[in-house]
Amino acid sequence: MSAGGPSDPRSVFEASHARWLAGYAVTEADAGGRAHNEPDHPYRTCFQRDRDRIVHCSAFRRLDFKTQVFVPHEHDHFRTRLTHTLEVAQIGRDIGRALRLNEDLVEAVALAHDLGHPPFGHAGEAALDELMSDSGGFEHNRQSLRVVDYLEHPYPDFRGLNLTSVVRECLAKHETAYDAPICDQFDSSLAGPLEGQLVDMGDEIAYSCADLEDALAAEWINQDQLTELELWRQAYEVAERAAPSARSVHKRIRAVKSTLALLADDLIATTTATVQMRGIAGVDAARRVGRKTVVLSADMAAAFEQLRQLLHEKVYSNDQSRAHAEKAGRTISQLFSRFVKIRVLPKLLDGGNRIISRIVPKEDVQSPVDCGPGKRPAWDSRLKVLGRGR
Repeated sequence: MSAGGPSDPRSVFEASHARWLAGYAVTEADAGGRAHNEPDHPYRTCFQRDRDRIVHCSAFRRLDFKTQVFVPHEHDHFRTRLTHTLEVAQIGRDIGRALRLNEDLVEAVALAHDLGHPPFGHAGEAALDELMSDSGGFEHNRQSLRVVDYLEHPYPDFRGLNLTSVVRECLAKHETAYDAPICDQFDSSLAGPLEGQLVDMGDEIAYSCADLEDALAAEWINQDQLTELELWRQAYEVAERAAPSARSVHKRIRAVKSTLALLADDLIATTTATVQMRGIAGVDAARRVGRKTVVLSADMAAAFEQLRQLLHEKVYSNDQSRAHAEKAGRTISQLFSRFVKIRVLPKLLDGGNRIISRIVPKEDVQSPVDCGPGKRPAWDSRLKVLGRGR
């Protein structure tokens, strides 16, 4: 990024921030520029601008009411894709600060990491992947990049949000049990910056602890089943010590929060030790290691895997969850077929989709996935409309 005046607020902040950050943290000078040059902002850094552009884009708003695991319209206390995203950002900032990483970069990546996710959770992604199999399939990391690089179009001189290169790279290399890195635009031999690796782990911690809490509230699992888990036993002991006379519901809530805290504490301690053991002193050194640096200890990773296995068995493979997945597949398949059959952009779709129909040339639409509305009821109602007389 170009240098500002020596006393403008942004330059003053960046100089002091660089002194505070760890040597392996990404500074604003490491941002890699933007595809389209823009003047620096007088008081916001490049990563703060990226964060703001993400928060204010229509794709971010469409995360509201998208299914995480539990269907939002059946209970207003369950997580959605939007609340999950906010939790990843919060966890990422807290851990990032403890590791002296660039919190603004962590937050920007966390807020954008699911922008390409379709409705209906991973069931929706699986359905679209099958429908798109003849065209390379569907992967929401790739779609996230398409959203920020092309589909969002708030500026008259270029397409996309024009995010910094390092934010885009972190999105492309986002990797969890459900996310495969897409490295065709970046050097696959380099690990992502530690800030991006932190978002990967924050994502897994956030959704696992949230799904645990939601599953307990929905009574899909009970505490007796959790006593088999080492991580839960440790977390419940913390809850007992903190408030031995509390009601069981409050101990349960505290135990869920302690599960997250135990994972976060271990991640900070293990990552700090790993950095020291590998002698990582700079950004380039962190990226050339060839493997993840932001990691859990072996014991905690095993305990975490126990929890994830239980969630897979009791929650993600639950009969109700399977029924929702089957409905998601049918709904998306029917809409996909309609969009392909009529071979036009869906003029009947309201809200942000009218914006898409105005700014995306018809021949440039990748597929019906670019046109889909964000909310589950919207998919159902638009299916009915599109099905009448066509």
